[in-house]
Parts: sequence; C-alpha cells; structure tokens
Amino acid sequence: MSAGWRANDIPLGREFLELVLQNRTNQIILDRFSACGIKDWWLTAGCLAQTIWNIKANRNPGSDIVDYDLFYFDPDTSWQAEDHVIVQGAELFADIPVSIEIRNQARVPIWYPEKFGVPYGAVRAASDGIDRFAYQTTAIGVRKEAGNSGIDAYRIYAPFGLASVMEGRVIPNTVLPVKEVYDAKVGRWQKIWPNLLVTPWPDEEGQP
Repeated sequence: MSAGWRANDIPLGREFLELVLQNRTNQIILDRFSACGIKDWWLTAGCLAQTIWNIKANRNPGSDIVDYDLFYFDPDTSWQAEDHVIVQGAELFADIPVSIEIRNQARVPIWYPEKFGVPYGAVRAASDGIDRFAYQTTAIGVRKEAGNSGIDAYRIYAPFGLASVMEGRVIPNTVLPVKEVYDAKVGRWQKIWPNLLVTPWPDEEGQP
C-alpha cells in the first residue's frame, strides 16, 4: 500500500489539491469514502485532471466529467466481495447525480487480458492500477484520512508528478501496450479541452 504524500511534500501538491477540491463532487466522495473502513484506496484519473482543466479553461469544475473512479485493494478477488463494496458505494453516494466507478484492483488481472488482449501483471496495492494508466498525466490518486480535516488530511499519489496535469500536457505511459486506448481517450479529451498539448504514443522503435 502506498502512503502517498502530503500536499506540501510534493511539488505543486497544494495548488493541485486546492483545485481538485473546487469540484464539490470530488470533495464529497473523499469525505464519505474515507469513513468506509477501507485502508488502501484512491479517488483517481479523469475526475481529478479534468477538474483542473475545466477550472483553467474557466468552465464549471465538474463539466464533462463522465465518471469518478475509486480504486481500492482487497486480496479477496471474488466477484461477490467487490459487488458488496459497489453496492455499499451506491447507497453511500445515492444522492450524487454522477457515475462513480468503484473497482477492486486485485481483480483487474482476472478480466483485463480478455478485454484488452494483453496481460496485466500482479497487483499488490490500489496504487498499482494508477501506475499502469495509459497516461502519465492522469496517473494520480487522492485519498483522505478519516476523522481528519485540513490540507494535511489528504494524501496524493503521483508516480509521474503533477506538472503535466497542471500544465495540460498529456503524456503516454507505455508500461502496457494499449495505444488504441490512449488514442481513443485523447481524441475525446481534445474535443472538450482543445488547449491540451498531446504527446503521441511512441512507435514500435520508441520514437514519437
């Protein structure tokens, strides 16, 4: 399990967190899920990056965010165990009019090869899922500690740092060969946030 960093202990962390929390939905999810008793979890991916891109484009912080991803880790890889958490989450967030995707990262190696045609590798923590995103830029997680308040209650996990998301630069993460996933998602993003600077997926020789 990754402990992450306090906002003041990672470059751009405080500015990043302040922007992310301007999206009230992010704030509610972090507050409520922190009290669920799950230790290894992160709110992650597009809901964080796109909040920042919206604010920098003078848009509503929650505009065009398709879903909010919650990753957690439970060594019990049964479908029933994951479904139990998903049902709990549905009840917890029933009053929020957004799609919240809750997934046990320990189960990803079970279904990923069939869906994407490549092996995923072993998973030992929720942060492993963040490490394997197709985009370095959105490979970020935020978690809140139960019962705490203020900026030090939050932890940020950002294996590639925060500069690219703050600057609107989309950079591929080639740890898995998922060029099609990268290209499809980036194509959607560019239609909504046309000022993004996109680095193409490298070719087979490793050259962009």
